[in-house]
Amino acid sequence: MIPSRIFAFLLAMGCTLQTMPVMAQSTMLTGVIDQPAYVPTAYAPVRSPYVPGVPHYDPRPVTMLQPPVVNQAPPRTVVRTVYVRDRRTYWQRHPMIKSATIGAGVGAGAGALTGLVTGRGVVRGAAIGAGTGAGVGIVRSSRIMRRHPIVRDVATGALVGLGLGWAGSRRHGRIWQATGVGAAIGLGVGLFKNLR
Repeated sequence: MIPSRIFAFLLAMGCTLQTMPVMAQSTMLTGVIDQPAYVPTAYAPVRSPYVPGVPHYDPRPVTMLQPPVVNQAPPRTVVRTVYVRDRRTYWQRHPMIKSATIGAGVGAGAGALTGLVTGRGVVRGAAIGAGTGAGVGIVRSSRIMRRHPIVRDVATGALVGLGLGWAGSRRHGRIWQATGVGAAIGLGVGLFKNLR
């Protein structure tokens, strides 16, 4: 037979072991519930966080949960046509014609002088000089020739030599010789100016 002291001790131990889980559970249940702040929106009504709500499915994407901005017109491109009066002169608007005109005037003078000196005719020399001078003006004002300055100088020298040789002589051999000399001089000038 178990002595009464031992029985009382075992009974106290058993009661203590049985009440420990209950005490632990009661300790957990008496803590503070930490919940995030609930912000009501236009799509979710205000409700108590302790009352269970009815779950529902929201088909909108996450980015559309913000309330839309009311009465905001979409941006549109505005195109305005502006008319500006061109106040430039005719020569400023047509630089190639201006260069050709100046070249024709200078060439006419040089051709007339050459025809007078050589005795081949002043009017003939002026006409030949005006034609080649206009060609020189067009070559000097060309955008393509500005990108190739050496070729521009060679063409200018060839045209000047052609005009002077044609105005000063009636023989074709002399004309082509003068053209070659003018092209060689233009090549030398172009290489001297543009090669570094």
